[in-house]
Amino acid sequence: MEWVTITAATMEDAKAMALDQLGVAAEDAEIEVVEEPKPGLFGRMRGEAVVRARVRPTSTRESTRRDRGGERSERGDRRGGRTRQRPRNGERRRERGPSDRSADDEAPRREDAPKVPVTTVRDAATTFLEGLFAAADLSARVESSIDGDDIEIAVHGDQLTMFVGARGMTLTQLQDITRVVSQRRLGDHDTRLRVDVGGYRQRRKDALGRFAQKVANDVMETGTPRILEPMNSADRKIVHDTLATVEGVVTHSEGDDPFRRVVVSRAPGA
Repeated sequence: MEWVTITAATMEDAKAMALDQLGVAAEDAEIEVVEEPKPGLFGRMRGEAVVRARVRPTSTRESTRRDRGGERSERGDRRGGRTRQRPRNGERRRERGPSDRSADDEAPRREDAPKVPVTTVRDAATTFLEGLFAAADLSARVESSIDGDDIEIAVHGDQLTMFVGARGMTLTQLQDITRVVSQRRLGDHDTRLRVDVGGYRQRRKDALGRFAQKVANDVMETGTPRILEPMNSADRKIVHDTLATVEGVVTHSEGDDPFRRVVVSRAPGA
């Protein structure tokens, strides 16, 4: 992620303004102190507080451990100018183009196998999560939405941060377990199930979207391509999707996980 520099009267104000600009909580940001106010005469402080901050990169290694049904693969990924081939049964999938299903799906459902109704998968996941939070003696509301084969489950409530964890790592594990007890147990190979807790994923999506827009503006002004820091497939997809509707810039990914990066360039003729 790119760094932002904030200047304020106090260190507390500078850090708060940095988090507000990034749109993330303190545990999802990296903040470095550039300059602190210094004591002056009569107890007054001289100078200003200067910090620089960025959205803490999510561990890209987490994406390689997902079992299946995760975020859709990022737009237009190609390697050597050729579309990646479907892996053999049991192999993990890499990122693929927009017509493919998911970056971490298992082998496709056999043609003679019955398709599991998407509502059945949704109900199994919802029941599991409601039982999990009840067992933890936490009051939580589990909501879901279905769009085709996509299942979005959102858990709302207080004191749920323990299920998010630093950089969302605990949430990733919770999502993996939910997939196992719903999709895998039912033999489902068609749905894409995503779990969010306390709005964490949406906040991160919003923050990455603002960051991507800022990068696009810089690229348009300077004409110089920007190579972003390594991200996991889900974060790369957010950047690709955000800039897909921005005229004048194009994006692609290069490199291999866990060091795969998004490149933002000015569109030809722009």
